[in-house]
Amino acid sequence: MFDNRIDIEIPEGLRVGAAPAGPIPRFYAWLIDQAIRIALYIALFMALSFLGKMGIGLAMILVFLLEWFYPVLFETLNHGVTPGKGLLGLQVVQDDLTPMNWQASVIRNLLRTADFLPLLYLFGLLSILIDRRFRRLGDLAAGTLVIHRPPPPAALETPRQAPRPPRWPLLPEEQQALLEFARRADHLTRERRDELARLASPLSGEQHPADDLLAIARWTLEGGR
Repeated sequence: MFDNRIDIEIPEGLRVGAAPAGPIPRFYAWLIDQAIRIALYIALFMALSFLGKMGIGLAMILVFLLEWFYPVLFETLNHGVTPGKGLLGLQVVQDDLTPMNWQASVIRNLLRTADFLPLLYLFGLLSILIDRRFRRLGDLAAGTLVIHRPPPPAALETPRQAPRPPRWPLLPEEQQALLEFARRADHLTRERRDELARLASPLSGEQHPADDLLAIARWTLEGGR
């Protein structure tokens, strides 16, 4: 099976992955956003029609602004998620998986005109089908891509071990690794927990290394108390 999943190493030395969204979920998200916009257009014309020609002119200006800036506003203010994308579990990010900025959103949406050519988004569809990451022309120009939003991490239960401070102050990334170990500990055998915990020696002891790390994790979770 063709695997187009992205795996990128970020500056902190960690690797993050994401699955680009294909044409079908993106099409459904687009349909939902179009339906919302059409409903807004109808509401605008109905609300301003009592002003006569001036109201119609004002409504047309607002429709123009909504048509161009509806996606930009949502993508900029809602972490790359329009209502349609939100319902389909999609998100726009930079191609290095960092949050998108407003400049990129403006570029990718202004180039919808090029994607639409010559008819019914044909160029955009061809670009999505050809590109390994399913990027349309606007995405290629803006350095963005649409991904399936990863599920939220499972809630971390407080370890049963009595809290104990570490032997030295831990860096933020070390604390994060410690909490990730605590999150996965219940899904590992005792032997595997101890094996992984020994990698953190001398932070962990020799006899019960996993318990030592979980005690420090609880101390960290409780704010160092």
